[in-house]
Amino acid sequence: MAAGATASRDEVEKVGEALLDRWSEPGRHFHNLRHLTDVLARVDELAEETHEPDLVRLAAWYHGAIFDAAERASYAHRGGEDERASAALARRELVDLGLPEHAVQRVVELVEALARHAPAPEDFDCAVLCDADLAMLASEPQKYKAYLAEVRAEYAHLPVEQFVRARIKILRRLAERQNLFASPLGAAWEESARQNVGAELHRLEKELARIEVDRATATSRPDGTDAHAASVTSGADRGTAAPGA
Repeated sequence: MAAGATASRDEVEKVGEALLDRWSEPGRHFHNLRHLTDVLARVDELAEETHEPDLVRLAAWYHGAIFDAAERASYAHRGGEDERASAALARRELVDLGLPEHAVQRVVELVEALARHAPAPEDFDCAVLCDADLAMLASEPQKYKAYLAEVRAEYAHLPVEQFVRARIKILRRLAERQNLFASPLGAAWEESARQNVGAELHRLEKELARIEVDRATATSRPDGTDAHAASVTSGADRGTAAPGA
């Protein structure tokens, strides 16, 4: 292994196969093997800006290794990717593979940094990993639409209104950032990402306003009919259960 592992090839491959199994678990509609492949491809695009590209790639492999979209994991605050648990997994497995301690610690730091996507200005490796993970925001419209549907599918257990509110909270945080991408090459994705984020936020704010109007209407109906529930059902049939779709 280029990162300095002393374990045998068989041991390294066994760990790699286990990681592939993790990324292929049921329920991973977006944070799956395709996402991992996309992040690794983006890291390759930006690799010339890194100091230790092999460690950045290792961090990409582990960054979403542990995933839980259960309702107890608040989508608006953390989503399903458990960076802390994934970093702990990376530490255990990379130590067992014989990576030098400084390399293990660096991978752990990079994985944990994805909880905030706010790399220090001088940390180019972290900037590249963060940009690679957020690169989906800059996708062409049809791919972005598919991304939204996949994320909604991962959180299908959340009611429409709860998911819409959580997604709006995430999008507003993104829109308020001075820069979405931190690396010089990643900066080329800024305009496309801003357009996608802005358009989705506008659609969801309109959707939330409609939900609130429907609720107000329901409370004023003399026959007691729940207009909000009926509207949400019809909205799901039109595809509004997947924001931006």
